[in-house]
Amino acid sequence: MTPAPLARVPASPLRILAGIYAVLFAVVTSLDYVPGLTDGEGRTFGLFALDVFDDALHAASGLWAALAAWWSTRATIVFFRVFGTLYCLDGLLGLLTGSGYLDLGILVHGVLDLPLMTRILMNLPHIVIGGFAAFTGFVLGRP
Repeated sequence: MTPAPLARVPASPLRILAGIYAVLFAVVTSLDYVPGLTDGEGRTFGLFALDVFDDALHAASGLWAALAAWWSTRATIVFFRVFGTLYCLDGLLGLLTGSGYLDLGILVHGVLDLPLMTRILMNLPHIVIGGFAAFTGFVLGRP
């Protein structure tokens, strides 16, 4: 008995968006390895001191987004809700304290006395990317 062929189901806009997140995280993961994007102290764009642990978190986030997009719309909604909440809250904590929790910075470094503009520039990507992901999961992902 031959199994029935799988029907081709068009990808939902949410799944396409998760695929875009996956590609963007692949790009972010590679930033430390592109000549000219880091300064003499190894900071990407002169701001972000990304290390192997940060790269692994970004790569895992991208892989999670890719797997969710591939698996189903429901998995994509769960990804956006959980990832978005965690990522946005990490950025908000970093904005307030100078340290986030996803990289264990708040535990390792504690509260950092950084200028407000530095904290904004360092954490705005997490707030925007995470906030949009949470919005996507909780608002656009509603039935």
